[in-house]
Amino acid sequence: MGFTRPNIIRPPSEWKSYFLPLTSGCSNNTCTFCGYYGSKLQIRPVDDVKREIDALALFTRRGMWLGDVPEVVYAVAQGWNGKRIFLQDGDALVYPFPALKEILQYLSDKLPSIERIGTYATPQDILRRSSHELKELRELKLGIFYTGLETGDDELLDKIGKGVNSDDMIEAGRRVKEAGISSSVTVILGLGGVEGSQRHALETSRVLTGIDPDYAGALTLTLVPGTPLYDEWQRGDFHPLTPFQSLEELKSMIENSSFTDCFFSSMHASNYLSVRGRLPQDRARMLGELDKVLAKRDPALLRPEFLRGL
Repeated sequence: MGFTRPNIIRPPSEWKSYFLPLTSGCSNNTCTFCGYYGSKLQIRPVDDVKREIDALALFTRRGMWLGDVPEVVYAVAQGWNGKRIFLQDGDALVYPFPALKEILQYLSDKLPSIERIGTYATPQDILRRSSHELKELRELKLGIFYTGLETGDDELLDKIGKGVNSDDMIEAGRRVKEAGISSSVTVILGLGGVEGSQRHALETSRVLTGIDPDYAGALTLTLVPGTPLYDEWQRGDFHPLTPFQSLEELKSMIENSSFTDCFFSSMHASNYLSVRGRLPQDRARMLGELDKVLAKRDPALLRPEFLRGL
């Protein structure tokens, strides 16, 4: 069976990037809330990746199209500024290390205008690599990892099948920082449900403080059909937060996390309210914005359900 090109799923900040698949699916396919649950990981052959890079280089330099290259390559390339690459899919860092270095070097040789390469990276992926190996990747322009923390609550991490604990999360973040790679960490508001809300918020703040990432983003839980958490909700065993309860979690995380200099945002389309700023510098303003909405409890101030999305 040949490699199946994945749909484009990427961080909001990578919207100007070219999306280059190295894998399809996710190696950590046990997270009970995630659309990748039960997915089969595929590793794309190196020669196939190089063929796409060759086609991309030919198009950007001469405007030439090759007939045997998927149309999506050119659809994405036409809006690309030539500066950033995002490696797909759910955890492209799982790609075999020597082959990953080979591809990163090939990208640099064929497209020298590239300034930064990014990828999703699970904590497991990061912990498989030594500090020296991570630095090698940084030298090859792999400059940012996007990692799903989801929660800092060890009981909840175990329950959702994340495969790591909070100490692993903090250690992975430390290694990324030591290698000089930027880290962007996401948390999921509402993941603990009503009963676990307070612990989820406080423990997540603790781990965010331990990681001290360059960027942190909050998403709001979206229940995805076909996942165990969705089934749990359908049975009445999981009790989701109300929109305003999710904002209370967000407020708690901003209040209780301590950062050196982190750009924190809830700009993702899944959220009911967007706040953004640098922490700790903008903490008072961000909390003030949340307090105003929480005081009024007016649904008209929130993003409507039909506009929320993954």
